[in-house]
Amino acid sequence: MPETHSTTVLLVRRDGRVVMASDGQVTLANTVVKAGASKVKRAGKGRVLVGFAGGAADGLALFTRFEAKLDEFNQNLERAVVELAKDWRTDRALRQLDAVMLVADAERSFLVSGQGDLLQPDEDGVLAIGSGGNFALAAARALLRHTALTAREIAVESMRVAAELCIYTNDRLTLEELP
Repeated sequence: MPETHSTTVLLVRRDGRVVMASDGQVTLANTVVKAGASKVKRAGKGRVLVGFAGGAADGLALFTRFEAKLDEFNQNLERAVVELAKDWRTDRALRQLDAVMLVADAERSFLVSGQGDLLQPDEDGVLAIGSGGNFALAAARALLRHTALTAREIAVESMRVAAELCIYTNDRLTLEELP
């Protein structure tokens, strides 16, 4: 199997708005195989944003598991991500999945990984994952500190910076927003 590289997903909170953005590039080894993939989805009756980086099939499998957890725990986001993280870490089949997820509703945000990581953002409300995640995160933090841009504008500009620096990130964005 050729080496796969990740993507960039960014979550920004500002002034009561939550925006999640992802690029559209899917790369296999040194080839771009798709330029317009959607790696941000809605769950929980449209009230939860989910973004994933890593293996596309693995990310979609985790998205399906997460939706089931939301239903099982009556749309309780925190409980659903805790249970998903526990299952992901302990279930033999799930442990093989190679992806990382960002999950957010209007009040809370989480980074979930197969190593049992369940992280919430610092007080700035920004999280990022994937190959270009650190570029997007740094840009978003600088824009939050030094501009009055909206959450959506910060997400777009930060993803643009990541696309300029990370060869596994493009500028064909998927954006989802919660009030």
